[in-house]
Amino acid sequence: MSKQASCQERIEQEYAHTIETVRLLWEAYCQGEEQGVEGLGEWTEYGLSFDYVASDEDNEHSYFQWCLSTGGPGDEVRFYPNIYMTYPHIEYVFLDWFDGAEMEVSGADKQLLTDIWDNWFIEGGQVAALGLEPVEVW
Repeated sequence: MSKQASCQERIEQEYAHTIETVRLLWEAYCQGEEQGVEGLGEWTEYGLSFDYVASDEDNEHSYFQWCLSTGGPGDEVRFYPNIYMTYPHIEYVFLDWFDGAEMEVSGADKQLLTDIWDNWFIEGGQVAALGLEPVEVW
């Protein structure tokens, strides 16, 4: 019986697949392609939930969680905006039964996710619908 690789060993490959899917769907949405991307669906149907996670003994900072998939494995994007809800610190998190890994998003991928944060989650009303804002600055 072979041992499955840890989340830390798998996170880069999982992230690459996820960010490519996000990029393709977001670009199609921004270009007004209502049919989405063949084999991937539509932007408005992507992801499972968007929630606020308050800081506590397990979480040093409050964050907004965009859950993309659950189970074994699952993944999510965490947005840690400043008090003005701008310039978020962004992490990708990969989880699999009793294991997990996270990585900071940077470069062009951070710009993509910041664009989604600004235009979908803030301007689109997703954050306002939660009725909550973080209290600390990242």
